Amino acid sequence: MEGAVSSLSYSLFLSLFYVVIRLVCQWYIKSKMSSDDKRRTNYQNGHALPYPGVKTYVDPDTYEDPTQAVHEFAKEIDPTRIRIERVIGAGEFGEVCSGRLRTLGKREIAVAIKTLKGGYVERQRRDFLREASIMGQFDDPNIIRLEGVVTRSRPVMIVVEYMENGSLDSFLRKHDGHFTVIQLVGMLRGIASGVRYLSDMGYVHRDLAARNILVNSNLVCKVSDFGLSRVLEDDPEAAYTTTGGKIPIRWTAPEAISYRKFSSASDAWSYGIVMWEVMSYGERPYWEMSNQDVILSIEEGYRLPAPMGCPVVLHQLMLHCWQKERSQRPKFTDVVSFLDKLIRNPSNEPIQE
Repeated sequence: MEGAVSSLSYSLFLSLFYVVIRLVCQWYIKSKMSSDDKRRTNYQNGHALPYPGVKTYVDPDTYEDPTQAVHEFAKEIDPTRIRIERVIGAGEFGEVCSGRLRTLGKREIAVAIKTLKGGYVERQRRDFLREASIMGQFDDPNIIRLEGVVTRSRPVMIVVEYMENGSLDSFLRKHDGHFTVIQLVGMLRGIASGVRYLSDMGYVHRDLAARNILVNSNLVCKVSDFGLSRVLEDDPEAAYTTTGGKIPIRWTAPEAISYRKFSSASDAWSYGIVMWEVMSYGERPYWEMSNQDVILSIEEGYRLPAPMGCPVVLHQLMLHCWQKERSQRPKFTDVVSFLDKLIRNPSNEPIQE
């Protein structure tokens, strides 16, 4: 009997010993976490971000009330501070105007104003403001800057920085042959830097094209038009799969056309097409080929030839972006690095596969 009691006491002692050791270990691990590490755990929309300390894109569609996303990521502007001057274009939801915005410091800045046309239904209002919920999360010199929104009066508006030279494709066609190769490479570098920022935030654009790049008076190029954009999962190999919807065939990677799979790698394919557009001064990719012919030709291995006067190294980078296997396409960090070297040393060697 004594032996049984002794054995039971010993087992109880071991159990308690292991519990104490585990608690001590947990306390030690927690104590080793610096206060900085704890502060770096960010929360958005009630969920811990997948990358502590790194700002990560939050899909507005995850909000039960889309209006909440707009108010979380975009500033509400008093419409009396906005002066619309003239219509400069038409958007999917209404007119696009240029005008002035009086800042809180009483200074006036040039802005572009997207308006939502009257007679809209709630779904149209939500879709219109979705782009502002996306843009409001970005802060990069090569991404179009959102100034704010007007949602509490009519017309509903999205106010962004004004880009004097408009869209890159029409700007290049208007100034055919006017720029040096290094100036064109500088534009490409800016675009790549903007998309690198989006990629780092776990975000895929899905509609990279020269028509969706805006140019300011200093020839700075900024990525715009986030109507087709979607969030990526935090798995670096993840691809967003969608059904239906129109896809810009000439700019879109084969796996996105065939399987509706979008990723930063499909953005890299599109970026290669943007490179071709820039070096050809806004020529139409694949010229007069039909969309079906474009799809078949790419499947058979055809790739766009170098535009006239395009350096070999730049065409090699395009071909690198157009690898059929998406894992073999360059990362935007590498593209920016390569273009930086090319700007510093125009006689740079071709990029290595």
